[in-house]
This record gives sequence, structure tokens and C-alpha cells, in this order.
Amino acid sequence: MGKVVLVTGVARQLGGRFVRRIQRDPDVDRVIGVDAVPPEHHLGGAEFLKADIRHPAIARVLAETGVDTVIHMDINGTPLGKRGGRASVKETNVIGTMQLLGACQKAPNVQRLVIKSSTSVYGSAPRDPAVFTETTTPKSLPSGGFAKDVVEVEGYVRGFARRRPDVAVCVLRFANILGPCADSPLAEYFSLPVWPTVLGYDPRLQFVHEDDAIEVLRIAAAAPRRGTLNSGTFNIAGDGVLLLSQTSRRLGRPTVPLLLPTVTWAGTALRSIGITDFSPEQIRLLTHGRVVETTQMRETLGFRPKYTTAETFAEFARSRGPGLLPPESLARTVDRLAGVLPARGGLSQ
Repeated sequence: MGKVVLVTGVARQLGGRFVRRIQRDPDVDRVIGVDAVPPEHHLGGAEFLKADIRHPAIARVLAETGVDTVIHMDINGTPLGKRGGRASVKETNVIGTMQLLGACQKAPNVQRLVIKSSTSVYGSAPRDPAVFTETTTPKSLPSGGFAKDVVEVEGYVRGFARRRPDVAVCVLRFANILGPCADSPLAEYFSLPVWPTVLGYDPRLQFVHEDDAIEVLRIAAAAPRRGTLNSGTFNIAGDGVLLLSQTSRRLGRPTVPLLLPTVTWAGTALRSIGITDFSPEQIRLLTHGRVVETTQMRETLGFRPKYTTAETFAEFARSRGPGLLPPESLARTVDRLAGVLPARGGLSQ
């Protein structure tokens, strides 16, 4: 008998893509996708069970299906489509994870648990280290929003690991996932025609491509390959970094530098009219940035991303189309300004 895999959050595009991919693994016999709403996309040969992980009924699903591998992907920063708001997202992230872990604890067949977490767990603050490793303690813990959800989720996962030491637990802390199907607050921000930015700050950002996210989830769900270990906590990000100013030029989006209080006010206004979830947490990211070390991802987990941070953003940019300022024209303008101002060192591309 092959493995029986349960995947949460399959109504989202990334969850659906992972379900279709994991079915092709020869050691997987059965794949079960669960979500509170039916997916609008195909799940291939996987079974879909309509189940809300916030409810205790998820325990019955695990017990009746004999699941041995659980991939928890239903941890997100935005609601699915227009369903619900921040409160429902937090309930799914935190209460849903608690219920799922409780179900896993009672299910003797469960042997492996994979958690789709986020580098948001480190927060963003002015006194942060230049690079976060998996063992770095944040200077200031996130006080709210998705980042706080992730901190709570990982705390519950550590408690589960202590209670069920026989289960291999893998926590993948993803940098911002981008691609044609990106569904995140940062992707919504990048889709704005004009970007409000914080005057005097140009944060460093990292991205991971959707394809790489699916592949590393598959590696974490399988038995470890020789010389690797796929239990523990791993930062997941593409090589390199991009400055926010570089992303705006490559997308052709003009920026409006504002004082921090004004950006906070603008974020509240955008959030109140439902344009984007421009939360205080995201404002901190777009002020101070965040960069993580990925040595453990390569040397221990044995995963090397196909796409760099720059290549990931280029794919995302192609899927979004040209902005108000075509990138080629914007680049030419920057070149001309750089030629006019040689004494000041020009402007970086």
C-alpha cells in the first residue's frame, strides 16, 4: 500500500497545484483534499472532502481515511476570494491549525506532518539582523496580523511535536510566494497602479516561485533522500534579494514616497474600501524588509530552488502586464539621469 496524503487549503490555486503534483509520486496511493469550500479548479484524481478544519469533524476525516501524511497548506494572509475577512482568516489559521493538530494527535496512522509557514514569523523591525537563520530570535515579536498568526501556529506545532515524537514534523518558512497564481497581501500591493512607499526606506525583499514552493512541499512530504533530513524547520527563499525600488522599476509602477504616519493612514484607507490588505505588518515589511539564510534548505533538506528571487519576480511581472510606466521607458529615464549626475554615482538599476 502506498501513502495516503491529506492536503488542506485545496480551494486555493497553490493547494490545487500541489494536489495535482503529489498524485504523480509513485509511492502515493491516495490523495484527499479538504477545504471549507469546493475548489473552482480540477484536483486531478484526488478526492475532495468539504470539511472546515476549524471544526472537530476534521478528526473524523483523518480517522476514516487512514491518512499517514498531512500537508497543512491552509495558513494564509488573505481571505479566499471575497469570502470573509481578517477575522475568518485568523480563525482558519489559528483555530483551524489547533483542531487539525488535535486530530493528528489522535490519529495513530499519521507519520508525517508538513506545515506551510512563513518568514513573517521573524517580523520586521529596525534593529533586526541583516539575515535571519532558523534559530534567530526576533528583536520584537509580531504584535498582530498574519505574522502573529504564524507565531501562534508554530507554537502549537512545537507542542504537537513534543506530544507525538513518533511523527516527523517539517515546518517550511516561505518567503513571499510569487507567480502567475500568487494570492497574498504583497501580490495585491504589487498589483496597485501606484505604490505608496515609506519616505527614506528602500527595503530588501526575497521571493520564492510557486513552482519551487510546490517542489519543496513534495520533498518534505516524502521519505528523506540519502544524505538529507526533511524534518525540522527550514527557511525557503530564492537566491538573492531585490530592493523595493528595483521591483517598482521592473513592474513599471510609479511610487509615492510618504512619511510613515501618512503611509499608515493610506493603508487604513485602502484596507477599509477593500482594495488591498495593507496591514501594519505589511507596512513594517515595506519599511524594514526581511532577508533569511537558506543554508539549511540546501545542505540539510537537499532542495535548491530553480528560480532566484529576481527570476521569480520577473515571472510575476510577466503575468501582471505592463504598469503605468513601461519598464523599458523607466529604465531609459534612469540611465539618462545617471548620465547627468555622474558625480553622485548615478542611480542603480
